[in-house]
Amino acid sequence: MKIYKNNFSVFNYQFCVAIIFAVVALGLGRFVLAQQIPSAESIISKHTIKYAQPPKRIPANHSVDAPLLGNGYVGIAVSGAPEKQVFYAARNDFWRLKSLHRHGYPAVLGMIELNLPQLKDASYFLEQKLFDATTTAKFQKGNQTVIYNAYLAATDDLFVVELKMEGDGTLEGNVRLVAPPSVPGFADKTEISTTKNIYVLSRKFTESVDIPTQAAIGLRIDGDKNKENNNADGKFILSAERPMRFICTFSGNFKSKNCVETVVQKASEYNDSRLREIETTHKNWWRDYWEKSYVSIPDVPVEIERQYYVSLYGMGSCSRDKDFPPPIFGTWNTKEVPNWSGDYHLNYNHNAPFYSLYSANRIEQADPYYAPLLAFMDRGHYYSEKVTNIPGGLLLPVGIGPLGIETTRATAELTDGTHASWRKGGNIEDEGMFWGQKSNSAYAVVNLSMQFYHTYDKEFTKKVYPFVRDVAYFWEKYLKFEDGRYVIYNDAVHEGSIGSFNPILSLGLVRMVMETARDMSILLDIDADKREKWTHIQTHLAQFPTQERNGKTVFRLTEKGLAWVNGNTLGIQHIYPAGQIGLDSDAKLLEISRNTIEAKQSWLDFNGSNSFFPTAVRIGIDAETILQQLARYSQHTYPNGFQKDNPHGIENWSTVPNTVNEMLCMGRQNIVRLFPVWSRNKNALFHQIRLEGAFLISAELKNGEVVYLSIFSEQGRTLNLLNPWQDKKIKVKDSDNNEQIYDGEQIQINTKSKTIYQLQVVK
Repeated sequence: MKIYKNNFSVFNYQFCVAIIFAVVALGLGRFVLAQQIPSAESIISKHTIKYAQPPKRIPANHSVDAPLLGNGYVGIAVSGAPEKQVFYAARNDFWRLKSLHRHGYPAVLGMIELNLPQLKDASYFLEQKLFDATTTAKFQKGNQTVIYNAYLAATDDLFVVELKMEGDGTLEGNVRLVAPPSVPGFADKTEISTTKNIYVLSRKFTESVDIPTQAAIGLRIDGDKNKENNNADGKFILSAERPMRFICTFSGNFKSKNCVETVVQKASEYNDSRLREIETTHKNWWRDYWEKSYVSIPDVPVEIERQYYVSLYGMGSCSRDKDFPPPIFGTWNTKEVPNWSGDYHLNYNHNAPFYSLYSANRIEQADPYYAPLLAFMDRGHYYSEKVTNIPGGLLLPVGIGPLGIETTRATAELTDGTHASWRKGGNIEDEGMFWGQKSNSAYAVVNLSMQFYHTYDKEFTKKVYPFVRDVAYFWEKYLKFEDGRYVIYNDAVHEGSIGSFNPILSLGLVRMVMETARDMSILLDIDADKREKWTHIQTHLAQFPTQERNGKTVFRLTEKGLAWVNGNTLGIQHIYPAGQIGLDSDAKLLEISRNTIEAKQSWLDFNGSNSFFPTAVRIGIDAETILQQLARYSQHTYPNGFQKDNPHGIENWSTVPNTVNEMLCMGRQNIVRLFPVWSRNKNALFHQIRLEGAFLISAELKNGEVVYLSIFSEQGRTLNLLNPWQDKKIKVKDSDNNEQIYDGEQIQINTKSKTIYQLQVVK
């Protein structure tokens, strides 16, 4: 990224970078020089992922502790000792697509084995650079050191590994493709073959499935120019004078007509020149990814900033395929039939990984979220009518997959005692596994709502509005209006807490659904006749239930039914992610919210840290307390950012970026606040945090004062800003050189679309 003034003079981007919003991606032709701040590279390059020993939790049916590579379509998880490196390969679009509980799941594609037997008992070190997404491993034994550099190309389905040796003598090795063990009864077909000196592993599910799937890996081994180093059996000889390289290509039946032919053709075509171009493009893609938004928080424990970027690296690595978002464990499935079918769990697991992407301005990574929801609408309509007698509504089960697949469907085919007891207990209705919860479809709207308010993108809104509208319609018909309020019967706040009255989570989610449906209809200028009803429900829904605990008023899980659970965070999720309480809410409501946070202390929660931390920020819990707990949370991770001793996967990657962004810049309740929950004695800066209203904000806090503030208005909406300089006057200059003076505790700017506003205090 380069720095431009109005006269287009250029400075060295390695030393500083301007706050530039008029980048090519935003389609602007004008560049404006803002304050010089550290570049993304200078901040992020400080953070790497290091392994001093091989990972231990791989292969596994759950999240792994391994080094992870990905490009949003393919994922590679690295395992093994120096003498046997195993690269587990998976694809977001390679599933066993069967609508039956525990019969549909994201599958392992295959393993690439790098065998160097003479390195047994060698030392181990592996490092991943976040900024350019490259991986380097170093194994040393005696006077021989083997180093490999690897990357999974950001813009090609291509994995490149280059090996070299330092020291005397030679090492013999081989590279081979290995198929994962088959699961009895699931009828996969795997073939390993050789075509044109390209090794091919093909795996497919075509029998007893609803939608056939196939994917393939092509492997090519390149030695030096000596012919004996290009053996057809995968063997090679490595020495200081004779490096080697192998490349793997990937494809699937949803991306090509014949994925086997595709991987062979691609593997055959890549030459040295093309590979150099791809590596450059790969690094440029990641540079652009990091420059979309970044923060610098040097005065807090370094683990927080590191986890911030490790988390965004993970989401950048696994989420880009718009038809196949990453499931629970991302693109790193290493064992067949993963826990919870490795699916899209709709009572928070599918939502949570995406929470931070909206404020972090990674909309490309957020976009895949909703494809499975839209594909499941027909089945959701079926369940709404069949289970609740509401034609036209949407009622979703707990687990779904891509392309309309229902991973938790419980048909008569499942006759074991477990499913019988679930059905008898009411957790299965018709064929749907609901656990008594009516809230799954409303929960699914959370991320749609976030993306809508953060972008006001009309094309996106057109795509998702039918889903939101039908969820709103379901609740219109399901709610009962009694004594001047809408109430919820026969719901469940926790899985299996069947028959609850007014569960607090649903009360928050339904308010959010009604507000979102109304505002989407306004943007699209349709369904005006529905807005009055939606607003009436939003404003007349039952209040959040409360109770007394240890002498203080706290929230209750339901008005009638389950009162309190020590673990999990469902009792505060009406605050976040439902977004129904914030710093401008009623003082009594905020007091109850803070009492509840104090009583629960769910900072390191098995399920709910991703909602607990941002909730604490939204209601103004002391910044030092949050940062202390966030440091503790960030220290409790594997090097790849997954939480220790927690089998869940990518859902935890939202926790730190989301919390930090909200602490630095908050845009809830139609008010923009700078450093709202941040210690004024801690310096911090941020570049292009995206807020509701489609504003991208950049600012710096230094020595207790806001020394820089720049705002890009993407959609030209009204900006309500809490004056960061309190009672001082503010000069606002836009990118058309218009100036205006504002004063007051809160200022309102009627912005123009695609316009930059630079603000400074009038001295």
